[in-house]
Amino acid sequence: MSEFQFGPSEAVAVAFVIFVVLVLWKGMAKITVGLDKRADDIRAQLDDAQKLREEAQAALAGYQRQQRDALAEAEEIISQAKGEAERLKIDATASLEATLKRREEQAVDRIAQAEAKALQDVRNQAVDLAIAATGRLIGDSMTADVQGRLIGDATGDLSTKLQ
Repeated sequence: MSEFQFGPSEAVAVAFVIFVVLVLWKGMAKITVGLDKRADDIRAQLDDAQKLREEAQAALAGYQRQQRDALAEAEEIISQAKGEAERLKIDATASLEATLKRREEQAVDRIAQAEAKALQDVRNQAVDLAIAATGRLIGDSMTADVQGRLIGDATGDLSTKLQ
């Protein structure tokens, strides 16, 4: 049988293996603790990210709800504005019609007044012309005899009228 001889290279190899085992044995706890701490940090970051994501989703849902509410309110305001515009249009139309009717009536009244005044002016001129023509006719055809009789009749009638 051959004897196993322990030489310097074998001693170095055995020492290296022992060193590696000791480093792993002592360092493994530190590595494990470091990895566990790193895993805990990553887990905490993931939890924070999940919380932030949930908060962002809640905020997004809130903003979407506010946007829907704002759109509904805007549509309601537009609807009210259209209704108000229609009411104002109806009021303006009615007011315009009433104003036009009133002005038409005023114009008709003015025309009637102008016609009545013109008719009265024509009558007055006709009376003035008739009186002037009658005065001329009477003056031209009346003799002194007829004038004396008319004056006598008028004075005689005057005494009976005064009583």
